[in-house]
Amino acid sequence: MDTEPIRLPAAGEPSADPGPAGDRDEQFAAFVVVAGPYLLHVAELLCGDRTRAQDLVQATFERTYRSWHKARDGDPWAYARRILVNLRIDGWRRTRRELLAAPADLPDPATPDHAAAVTARNTVVRALARLPVAQRRVVVLRHLLDLTEPQVADELGISVGTVKSHNARALARLRDILSEGDRS
Repeated sequence: MDTEPIRLPAAGEPSADPGPAGDRDEQFAAFVVVAGPYLLHVAELLCGDRTRAQDLVQATFERTYRSWHKARDGDPWAYARRILVNLRIDGWRRTRRELLAAPADLPDPATPDHAAAVTARNTVVRALARLPVAQRRVVVLRHLLDLTEPQVADELGISVGTVKSHNARALARLRDILSEGDRS
């Protein structure tokens, strides 16, 4: 039995008639398989904790599924990412505080191995966790997800000037945080 692979419409491409619920479910399941690792990575960068990131991605998929007809008619990746960021912002607003961990020492660049890479990643995540929430969001979207300043501004609902100032302050603070690790 030869079946055609499921194809999601590209951004801006009109979708065909949604058809039976099975087609919708199959399209969404295909999207989850493809987008899951990306969204988990983004969530880990925003949360700094894998367990919380997994919960955030699960909630993102739940909301995306409820509005799948709207998401698939546009850009489902951007739609899901926007939900993920908004859910994380809601979490920050509820708690109004983040647990900050002490920065780890940077690995020795002369010994490139898996443990050093994990340590370096952990150092960056911990440094990001020490930034104010607004600055962290800008840095993650701008530098780790490679969005342009106007895209970040649109994603967060702030001006491009605010993105630039948050970015400059955050990068200066990150340099200070990472240099503190070198001195300790």
